[in-house]
Amino acid sequence: MGSDFNVAIVGGGISGLTLAIALIDAGVNTTIYEAAPKFGEIGAGVAFGPNAARAMELISPKVYDAFIACKTDNIWESKQNTWFTIRVGDARKGDKDGYAKPGLKVGDAWFDVNFTNDYSRGGVYRAHFLDALVKHVPESAAKFGKKLVDVEQATDGSGDVVLRFDDGTTAQHNAVIGCDGIKSKTREIVLGAEDPASRAVFSGKYAYRGLIPMDKAVELLGAEVAQNSNMFFGYHGHLLTFPIEKGRTFNVVAFASRETWEKPNWVVTTSKEEMVADFEGWGKTVQDIVGAMEKPDIWALFMHPPAKTYYKGRVCLLGDAAHATTPHQGAGAGMCIEDSLVLGSLLKDAKNVADVERAFSAYDEVRRPRSLKNVVTSKEAGQLYDFELEGDDLDKVEQNMKHRMEWVWNEDLPAQIEKARKIYQGARANI
Repeated sequence: MGSDFNVAIVGGGISGLTLAIALIDAGVNTTIYEAAPKFGEIGAGVAFGPNAARAMELISPKVYDAFIACKTDNIWESKQNTWFTIRVGDARKGDKDGYAKPGLKVGDAWFDVNFTNDYSRGGVYRAHFLDALVKHVPESAAKFGKKLVDVEQATDGSGDVVLRFDDGTTAQHNAVIGCDGIKSKTREIVLGAEDPASRAVFSGKYAYRGLIPMDKAVELLGAEVAQNSNMFFGYHGHLLTFPIEKGRTFNVVAFASRETWEKPNWVVTTSKEEMVADFEGWGKTVQDIVGAMEKPDIWALFMHPPAKTYYKGRVCLLGDAAHATTPHQGAGAGMCIEDSLVLGSLLKDAKNVADVERAFSAYDEVRRPRSLKNVVTSKEAGQLYDFELEGDDLDKVEQNMKHRMEWVWNEDLPAQIEKARKIYQGARANI
């Protein structure tokens, strides 16, 4: 075991740590550079579908076991195979008696979207999952307080990459993998600052995020709604809920729409009155949930335009740095894990620096189409939930919703690895 090259990972979030575990286990000399003073994640709950859990299992038992230890499923046995129970949440869709369509009242269960295979899945509290991953990364592999400001080619003729940090220090490595998120500096390096795709754009949606103690949620909403995952659809907005922290906490994300985002910050504090006003005219269940959320923050939802490549020379993009997406399919984090699986598998086979570039090329060819498809279909999903894609024709909405996640969940990941390896091996054979 061991390799004749070293790799820098820029960014120590879930993507960076998952990749680091894969590379370190494979004997690749790996260093993580994190801008913050310690590892940490912002945000609360994050969902992983069965494709993500399968990818974790294939990467390392360490990653998979961390997920299993942290994940929360629906609490009810009858809802174990349910992704979300779909409900009409907006009272403006109802008639004078509160019916959204014959036999279906606003707020009642409309239909379930069920998982289509038996792999594990579930939601985790970001900070807890990150803490579980950190245990498997040697302290010596992490450097903190290293905010990347530029990437240059070494002047010693080695072809190495030099990282420049805002504290004035530099680091030289054979290759760099940018896991530095939606505001990625490495993305700007790979695509060029003049490329519009190097910067994220506003998606037209923003979200209020909140946590409610589960006992309070059960008292307010009843056990069925509080203890299982639900989506409430409406006009130009929707609301989703799911249990986290092993059922101790009720996680809420309430989405609304606007044309532009002018504020410099993407997360801003707002008043409870403003949040409640955004859901005026919605049904009692949604208004009760919104009313129980304390200290609301607004999160503007940005996304990346499609990148023409995920690598340039010895610098490669992974996770949100490559394909930041809206959260509407709950698949963005899973795509990051898939990235780590494929790139980690290729770099495990690499023997030298030249092999690393070939690995980057094969990874780009295999991962870019699938991950960019998720960015497009995720934005469409948000429009579907908000009665914008199919309008408020409930039959069309249900038909669209029933099967739209299958391409995400049912991916044959071993076949994807095999495809990437064949591309990589073909490039090596043509030396």
